Amino acid sequence: MKIFKYIFLLLLIVIIGGAVYIATLDGDYQVEETKTLDAPASLLFNEVNNYENWETWGPWKKEDPNMVISYNEKTSGVGAGYSWQGDTAADGEISTTEVIPNRRIHQEVILKNPMGESKSDAYWIFEPIENGKTKVVWGVKGDKTFWEKAYGLTKSETITETWKPFLTNGLIDIDQIVSKKMEAYDIHVDGITQYSGGFYMYRTTATKNNGKALSKRREELLPSVTNFMSTNNINISGAPLMIYKEVDEQNNTAIISSGVPTNSRVITPLDSDILCGFMESQMVLKTTLKGNHSNLMEAWAAADEYIRTHNIEKREDGEAFEIYINQPQDYPNPADWVTEVYIPVQQKSDDVDPESIIKEENEIEI
Repeated sequence: MKIFKYIFLLLLIVIIGGAVYIATLDGDYQVEETKTLDAPASLLFNEVNNYENWETWGPWKKEDPNMVISYNEKTSGVGAGYSWQGDTAADGEISTTEVIPNRRIHQEVILKNPMGESKSDAYWIFEPIENGKTKVVWGVKGDKTFWEKAYGLTKSETITETWKPFLTNGLIDIDQIVSKKMEAYDIHVDGITQYSGGFYMYRTTATKNNGKALSKRREELLPSVTNFMSTNNINISGAPLMIYKEVDEQNNTAIISSGVPTNSRVITPLDSDILCGFMESQMVLKTTLKGNHSNLMEAWAAADEYIRTHNIEKREDGEAFEIYINQPQDYPNPADWVTEVYIPVQQKSDDVDPESIIKEENEIEI
C-alpha cells in the first residue's frame, strides 16, 4: 500500500509543480503586422469595417474554403459581426467593439478550442501617408487563461507563430482586392444629345495633352475658381467642367479652361485671371466614364470610334469638354468617379450652323 501512496504523492507533486509552472508562464501576447497600401485610408477603412467583404480576404475563410459563415443583423460599425463553423479550421466569431471612422477599428475575436473559448482583442490602424497611400496596422492582443497556457504547451506553434501568417496574408489579400476594385471602370457611349449650354466661371492655361498633366492642371485651376465664386457670392449651378479650347495633336499640347457653371453672366475685374464664359446650346456626342480619370483617354477613343462608324462628324468650330459629375474627395474609390465627355458634332449632310443663344439678362458685376 505504501508504494501506491508514494506514487500518488509523486503524481500530486508533479501536478502541483506543473500547475505552478503553467501559472507562472507569461500569458500576455501581442502580434501585429504593418503594410503600406496604395489606397486612401477611407477606402481601406470601409473595406475592413464591412464584414461582408471579409469572405474574399478573411484569414479563416481562406484557411477553410468550406467554412459556413453566419452574419449578424448588422454587418458594419459598432455591434457588427459574424460567426463561422469550420470544416477543418476552428469555429469562432468576431464583433466590432469600437470605431473611429477612417482611423481605427477595434474588435473582439473568439476562437473555440478543446479547452473552451479563447478571446483576443483585434485592432486596425489606418494612417494616411504621402501620395494617397496608407500605412495599415493589423494586430491582435490578449491574456491567456490558465487552461489556454496549458493547451498551448501541447501545440508545436506559439500563439505568435499561429497569428503571424493570418495577419500577413490578410493584408496582402486586402491590397490585391482593393487595387482591383480601384482599377474597375466602365465606358458607355450614350449617343447624340442636345447640351443646353450656359454661363461658367473659368481659368485658362496651356498644358501637355496627356492624362497626368491634364489632371494636375485641373487640380491647380479648379480650387481658385470655386474660391473666387465663394468669395464673391456667385452661384454654382452645376458640376465642374474642363473645356478643350485648342488641341495641338502634333505637339501633344492643349489650351484648356477649367471652370464651374453659374446661372448668369458675371463681369469680372479687368485684372482678374478668372473670367466668365458662355457655352452655346449644341448637338453633342455624350460618352460616360465610370472609373478613374486615368481611363479618360480610352473614353475619348471610344467616342472617336463611334463618330467614325456613324453618319456624324466633329464640328470644326466646336470645343469638346468634360464634366466631372462627382468629386474624388467625396468618393474614395476611383471606380465610383463619373465623368461625362461631350464632343460637338453634326450630321455629315448638314451644313447648317448649330443654334447659338446668349442670354444677357441678370448680369452681375464684380
